Amino acid sequence: MRRGIAATALVASLALAATACGGSDSGDEAGGPVTITWWDTSNATNEAPTYQALVKEFEAANKDIKVKYVNVPFDQAQVKFDTAAGSKGAPDVLRSEVGWTPAFAKKGFFAPLDGTEALAEQDKFQPSLIEQAKYEGKTYGVPFTTDTLALVYNKALFKKAGIEAPKTWDDLKKAAATIKDKTGVDGYWGSTQAYYAQSFLYGEGTDTVDADAKKITVTSPEAKKAYGTWQGLFKGKGLHKADTTADAYAHIQDAFVNGKVASIVQGPWEITNFYKGSAFKDKSNLGIATVPAGSTGKAGAPTGGHNLSVYAGSDKAHQEASLKFVKFMTSAKAQETIALKNNTLPTREDAYTAEVKADPGIAGYQSVLSAAQPRPALPEYSSLWGPLDDELIKIAGGKESLDKGLGNAETAIAKLVPDFTK
Repeated sequence: MRRGIAATALVASLALAATACGGSDSGDEAGGPVTITWWDTSNATNEAPTYQALVKEFEAANKDIKVKYVNVPFDQAQVKFDTAAGSKGAPDVLRSEVGWTPAFAKKGFFAPLDGTEALAEQDKFQPSLIEQAKYEGKTYGVPFTTDTLALVYNKALFKKAGIEAPKTWDDLKKAAATIKDKTGVDGYWGSTQAYYAQSFLYGEGTDTVDADAKKITVTSPEAKKAYGTWQGLFKGKGLHKADTTADAYAHIQDAFVNGKVASIVQGPWEITNFYKGSAFKDKSNLGIATVPAGSTGKAGAPTGGHNLSVYAGSDKAHQEASLKFVKFMTSAKAQETIALKNNTLPTREDAYTAEVKADPGIAGYQSVLSAAQPRPALPEYSSLWGPLDDELIKIAGGKESLDKGLGNAETAIAKLVPDFTK
């Protein structure tokens, strides 16, 4: 039944009496508080405690609403919600990754929020983040956290080598060699994951697809040049070889926070863990710079983050309670609290208080947000990184040529967007 719920206008969806996880399944009693369910997809150790504390604060201020908090592992949440929303057991509110939002909106699983209490302060949010929550002109989420990628570096090692943060990938290659000569440690360690390679595409003025032209561009001359630059940063003096193991992410992170490599490309979700490392006990040693530029001279990094979205299949009482909860969690006060506790970036300008900006990690990432590029409102966009993840690791490990790998990725992407041309 829930697959048939059309997310056309919230007033229409509120009139529906569909049973959701926040409905009769959650044990509401007549005359008692409404219980809504929130699936939080944040890190259970570093971030979840802050959200749980805010839930209690919300409940204390809203005696007629209870929030059932459920932490769902991020790498499982998309499939779990897709399954639940198509049958039963979906939560009333989902912390939806920005790439999931248009996909679930297209399926009718999210309620449009335009004109509702949840978006009453829409003008306080960064416009580009509101755009990322839209699908076909309607807004299906309120920006909750945002992020982008930056070149993070060890200031002490860079100073010892007598260099500053590089402006281009070519400069980074030269800097890595100098750092190796002067300090004995590698200057840079790159990732084989497609998301981290996205900046190389932007640096050549291209992307995996041209959504407006409905064309797959992953094998275009510009894309091949971008991935060629990316591939070239796994070999050479001061450049760490590609790690193709399942634990590559952890290996790169551990090496950086403990001063075994001078720079990596990373997002603000790791700020808390940076400070736990021996190299950044003094937080001021953490350098954050815009990702290097490609041959176009322009630098770009993907915009990431999460929205809070409301399930279109919840009944009127649960949707109304959900809207109030979303407004609270995305308020300036809550955003400031989250930033201070979790070291994440607020999505609204009035949450960047003096206390928030006193954290060098947050201040550093805020300074590079201008280079962040919003994703196109293409429901399949985030899934396009899957085929590239499969091929880039082979390319980086020397098991496949660049041309063959990108060709394979193009074939796989064509199946995900069958109406696109090559």
